[in-house]
Amino acid sequence: MYLEEIRNILGDVLSLGDAKAALTESSPLLGSIPELDSMAVVNLITALEEHFGIVVEDDEISASTFETLGTLAAFVQDKLAA
Repeated sequence: MYLEEIRNILGDVLSLGDAKAALTESSPLLGSIPELDSMAVVNLITALEEHFGIVVEDDEISASTFETLGTLAAFVQDKLAA
């Protein structure tokens, strides 16, 4: 799975510093990380697209995608498998 890469991208986009090390697969994202606002979500999606060479369509984005670090990693894994 791509958990570590996504954790690093999330930490960079949100400027979490050492706090990113505490993020686990079950760590909640939306509503739990103050830095993850609507603009940060857009920046995060862009960073994921650039890093993994994927395209994320608007209709593929939902709150459940950003529920936890694990759900975000699973989304990216599904995109790469498609």
